Amino acid sequence: MFARNTLKLRLRRCTRQTRSLASISTSTSFSPTSVGPFQVFDRTAKRLQKDRAALRDDGDRSRTVDYVRNEVAETLIERLLDINRKFKSILDVGSGAGHFSKLLETSMTDKVVMLDSSEATLRRDTDTNFEVKVERIHADEENLLEVIPRNSQEAIVSCLNLHWVNDLPEALVPDGVFIGALFGGETLFELRTSLQLAEVDLEGGISPHVSPMTDSRDMSNLLGRAGFTLLTVDVDEIMVRYPSMWELMDDLRDMGESNAVVGRRQFIHRDTLAAASAIYKELHGRPDGTIPATFQVIYVIGWKPAPSQPKPLERGSGKTNLKDVL
Repeated sequence: MFARNTLKLRLRRCTRQTRSLASISTSTSFSPTSVGPFQVFDRTAKRLQKDRAALRDDGDRSRTVDYVRNEVAETLIERLLDINRKFKSILDVGSGAGHFSKLLETSMTDKVVMLDSSEATLRRDTDTNFEVKVERIHADEENLLEVIPRNSQEAIVSCLNLHWVNDLPEALVPDGVFIGALFGGETLFELRTSLQLAEVDLEGGISPHVSPMTDSRDMSNLLGRAGFTLLTVDVDEIMVRYPSMWELMDDLRDMGESNAVVGRRQFIHRDTLAAASAIYKELHGRPDGTIPATFQVIYVIGWKPAPSQPKPLERGSGKTNLKDVL
């Protein structure tokens, strides 16, 4: 496991804009008192947030904030290149506008299938941006098997989407590979702590404003319980600097990354936000006046078991004594 710190300086004009409220789910099946134990996220709210982000200014605002997803997509491509195999097709689950798919070359695959719950995001960019053949499927990732047959995919990739998915069905063929990247638990810890301190001070309590995210130590167990083998998990951190907390929150909205936790508060008092901004700058501000925002990214690779895969030797079958080597 390794960590690599990537520092990006992103300064732009500090134009103040009104932050839109988190969307209210219109799903008739949603009830805060009847949601199952695994229903952490409001999928309808997340779809609406992504649609609005992709449609704002004809997609220009959304393209401006592609910087995190583009960098993660480049890292995922590096991991795909480490696999010495050309795939007939790759399924990009939660593809968004195709940040990963745009980097695919004909030497890697003949075709990519992009699947996303947000149709506006899915069709934001035209096919001319892709080198390989593209098929787009508008469907909820959690209902994957309604549009993708079981045991049909050689490779499935997910670029920064799984942190909003309650449960993801499995559609790989034996010896198929899953390559994913999702935000880890340390993502936006500066924003989370600043909001919590401001709420405790002004409102006497706290509520979740940043999505709960998994820890890197849990990913191996989760993949193993899902039936994957030959697991690889590593962690990266991307740090981005902003003029203030307001620009960070604007960019999160334009990324479609606003809060979509079930039971979330629908608004934050402006006094609380102003206090959080001051706390953010006081605790984490840099000498140049900017504030940092940390995006922790967990990269995972897992293979569906198959008889042709290499297997460890049986215990006690070794013929060389380790003492002789040392």
